[in-house]
Amino acid sequence: MDMTGTLHIDKTAAAWADHLRAHGFCIIPGLLPAADIEAMDTGLAPVFEATPFCRGDFYGARTKRFGRLLVRGVGAERLAAHPLILAIVQAVLGEWCDTVQLNLIQAIEIHTGEHAQVPHRDQDMWHAEKGWMEYVINVMWPLTPFRAENGATRIWPGSHGRKALDEQPPEASISAECAPGGAILFLGSTLHSGGENIEAAPRRGIVVGYSLGWLKAYENPYLAYPPEIAKHFTAELAALVGYRQHRPNLGNFEGQCPSVLLADHVDEHLAATDALLPEQTAMIAAYQADERRKRAGEAV
Repeated sequence: MDMTGTLHIDKTAAAWADHLRAHGFCIIPGLLPAADIEAMDTGLAPVFEATPFCRGDFYGARTKRFGRLLVRGVGAERLAAHPLILAIVQAVLGEWCDTVQLNLIQAIEIHTGEHAQVPHRDQDMWHAEKGWMEYVINVMWPLTPFRAENGATRIWPGSHGRKALDEQPPEASISAECAPGGAILFLGSTLHSGGENIEAAPRRGIVVGYSLGWLKAYENPYLAYPPEIAKHFTAELAALVGYRQHRPNLGNFEGQCPSVLLADHVDEHLAATDALLPEQTAMIAAYQADERRKRAGEAV
């Protein structure tokens, strides 16, 4: 991509990021050709067919879900690494982390007769303080048109951030209607749920979640995409699914970035190597300099 394209993405991402912060969600149309999304839907059809219905009231008795889409879905990496989406995610989550990570990529099919899901906030999967920072952004990509009648994601506008501490938002929910090729983004603090499907056909979508790089991911990336699979990903995608350290030294392998496992040859013995935040590097350097001065004074 040339510099003009990069600047356009940065400017567009900033505008959408502001909208996301203000309202807790946004719907961006026309990010990918509808024909490409249709090809993904066709490619995943056998997997949907083979996947049993979920168990449990949260996942839904008339809903199907499955992950590992980067090895199952035709073109799923285009969703996970979409440049505008990544720029928006980085703009919003980058305040609280060194790098973002793929939290999950999951296909969802809501069948006729499925009831509306319990309203919830995805940030609640982590037992951490709420109301002042965002932990995750989810992006729903419709494979079939999302309509109120077929179970489109329900969202409570303005229910995010500090409002997430309230028990029930005063505003009514909306149905996030969207055509294939578009994307629905919402913050982890935004109240939402899957909708009720009263139509004859199921509605399908793919949710791609991005979280702070220092959190435990929803989908275990090293089981979903072990090194023998991830080594065939692009460097950007491999880093996104977890083959990247988060400073300071989090997620390392033998004291090194786990991306070392994607090389054709991995040495049996590796030298643990610092991967620290700038302020930590500066603090250690100052400490070492002070210690050297002390030792020099003692020698005199």
